[in-house]
Amino acid sequence: MALNLNKDLKMFYSIGEVAAQFNVNETTLRYWEKEFPQLAPEKKGGVRRYSKADLEQVGLIHNLVKVRGLKIAAAREAMKKSRTKTVRRADIISRLMAVSSELKSLKAELDGLE
Repeated sequence: MALNLNKDLKMFYSIGEVAAQFNVNETTLRYWEKEFPQLAPEKKGGVRRYSKADLEQVGLIHNLVKVRGLKIAAAREAMKKSRTKTVRRADIISRLMAVSSELKSLKAELDGLE
């Protein structure tokens, strides 16, 4: 299930939608909330509502912890020290993953032509 991050279409996302987008479980997202003060989705009636800004924070944390393999403490420190650098790296990695996916798709099409 892919999220449409166009803020004009949807202002908030449920914890289940965010978990699916980043391929983590809801428990992981709740844990990250405790460990990273930057991640603080709105809670309305006990239900978490993730904004686009919250999704960006989850993306940064996901990149540091799941993609780069940093421990929670190291990821927390990286976010404190050099947020701009962390954001740029996460953006570059995200774009590279999209390019890789596109290349794999093109290869599969080419293989099908033979």
